[in-house]
Amino acid sequence: MGVTDSDQILIVAGEASGDLHGGYLVRAFKARHPELRFEGVGGKQMQEAGVHTLYNIDRMGGMGLFELVNSLWHHIEIFRTLSREIAKGKYCAAILINYPFFNLKLAKVCKRWNCPALFYISPQIWASRKGRVKTIRKAITKMYPILPFEEDLYREAQVNVEYLGHPFIDFVRPQVSREEALRDFRLDPAVKTVGLLPGSRMSEVNYLLDDMLGAARIIQRELGQCQFLLPVADSIDPAMIRQRLGDNPLGIRVLTGRNYDVMNTSDFLIMASGSSTLEAGLFTVPMVIIYKLHPITYWIGRRLAHITHFGLVNIVAGEGVVTELLNEQVTPERIAAEALSVLKDPEKERKVKERLQQVRESLGSPGVVARIASSMADAMNLPVRVRDEKASM
Repeated sequence: MGVTDSDQILIVAGEASGDLHGGYLVRAFKARHPELRFEGVGGKQMQEAGVHTLYNIDRMGGMGLFELVNSLWHHIEIFRTLSREIAKGKYCAAILINYPFFNLKLAKVCKRWNCPALFYISPQIWASRKGRVKTIRKAITKMYPILPFEEDLYREAQVNVEYLGHPFIDFVRPQVSREEALRDFRLDPAVKTVGLLPGSRMSEVNYLLDDMLGAARIIQRELGQCQFLLPVADSIDPAMIRQRLGDNPLGIRVLTGRNYDVMNTSDFLIMASGSSTLEAGLFTVPMVIIYKLHPITYWIGRRLAHITHFGLVNIVAGEGVVTELLNEQVTPERIAAEALSVLKDPEKERKVKERLQQVRESLGSPGVVARIASSMADAMNLPVRVRDEKASM
């Protein structure tokens, strides 16, 4: 098995989205190879899948370069610990999930000690720091991108790469039907519904929520009637959100654990930028994407990034299917104007939904995570006898 007789795999995620993908991937592995053990860095999702977490992600994720400085020494401690374990030959392979500034350095350690490094959710070399592809080519055993256009980019750079679809296809689905959700949320089907999604980090909520609420007031005034849903991420205290709403004159419904039902039920979404914009795209819901960065991060990003769009759903589409507002553009008036332009125009809504459906179709067919786990198992040279034993059960 790999270069050692170990049945233990190192798996490292640095933020909530990586933890989510890691949890699904570990479950897919264990369905085929229940004898494998996983250890590394993750959060709740990976722990529930059976990963022994040496470190939790709660002190790792950051919104940008400036915010990352505060946790630098914690990252150094983690890096040194994992490097020692890799050097001991503790792991038969390493699965590194996104988080390139940390995981690419760890991949170099894996290369030095002959530990196969499989990179899941590839660094966005098309956006910035294209020179990283040289490190990737030397240190990574195999790359597993989840955006359809990335495979060609890596193949042209002579990286061992395989695109097998986007894992959102497998697990982004509502808990109940739209009709059931309307009843659960006590909504009137004849009244427009707008979802407010300010992000999963407290810093995002602090930057964006007030502008969202200001936009909601304008939308309500213009439409006469409108219903608002605000799903709260696991990492945010719902009581804090309710406190921010005060006496809640708009009657905003604050929900926990129902993001996908909110997306499936809403006529329009006001969203923080992030992977959730692609999730919303799978429900073909029109949206406006907003984001605010720390001024220093924003200044650096504008000079280093080489992208036309920052919203993931637009990046996959290759065009501005939905409107994006960044930093000084994020005002209640601009947000409300974008929402009303769709809510008042059925033809524009239809065109946006059609284009989002094409984005969905580009992400592959169901069974993505199982295909990725199977390919990774092959790349690790897991013994055929393991599969035979599993097949006979």
